[in-house]
Amino acid sequence: MRRGLAPVMEGARFVEVVAHRGDLRWPLPKDFVPRLKGRTVSGLGRRAKYLLVDLDSGEVLVMHLGMSGSFRVALDRGETIAGHYYHDRSKDTAHDHVVFRMSSGATIRFNDPRRFGSMKLVPRAMLDQEPLLRALGPEPLGNAFDAAMLAQACHGKNTSLKAALLDQKVVAGLGNIYVCEALCRAHLSPRRKASTIADRHGAPNGRTERLTDAIKAVLKDAIEAGGSSLRDHRRTDGSLGDFPHNFRVYDREGAPCPTRGCKGTIKRIVQNGRSTFFCPTCQK
Repeated sequence: MRRGLAPVMEGARFVEVVAHRGDLRWPLPKDFVPRLKGRTVSGLGRRAKYLLVDLDSGEVLVMHLGMSGSFRVALDRGETIAGHYYHDRSKDTAHDHVVFRMSSGATIRFNDPRRFGSMKLVPRAMLDQEPLLRALGPEPLGNAFDAAMLAQACHGKNTSLKAALLDQKVVAGLGNIYVCEALCRAHLSPRRKASTIADRHGAPNGRTERLTDAIKAVLKDAIEAGGSSLRDHRRTDGSLGDFPHNFRVYDREGAPCPTRGCKGTIKRIVQNGRSTFFCPTCQK
């Protein structure tokens, strides 16, 4: 999503901001429209599942998609954006709650049928203390995330490995789909105790190395594919992400395990209220 918005937001000015309602998951910030209008985007970043829009005012627009949110981009005068992350936009505007018209010629609509998304303005100097962000663990694609860090975070944990990986304090931004897929690639059971990927001193073992490599690989593959679309999730172009075509286990209950040489069948169980898909034969 960040890659899809960067070409039309970075360096551009908010020419017009329209809020069709005063709240999403929470109320929009006080003076939301005037605090954005006329401001220039100096940078577009991401922290876990939050988009961070740096403004020349010194504030940061912190945005979250929630369960069903998406940003759709349309350009004036029939222009197009080059690259993998932009195609013709969906025409469905029934739930376009916030609209940004940028000096780049783009109109960006935040569409959210369930209104679980959020937008918040935070001073850049206070971003490290922001309650939504301050407790987050390291980024899974960042330099701080490695086998040693993951082993230390899981050391002594009696929870399941699946639950540990979904804990945003352990690693930021991993969701249910990618945890299932990474555990499959690492040949580790989601029911395994989290503590077993570290030795008694909290140092990494072979399982930790396999898992960190698998997490990084599955996320990179998903980004290149434009994400994973389930039901109403969409990319900035209004089209569905392509990564579901590459799912090895997620939503494939009863299908043969895709691991070469494995004769197992994908099973679905429920852990902490979330569906888990895995192969009980080759994931130990």
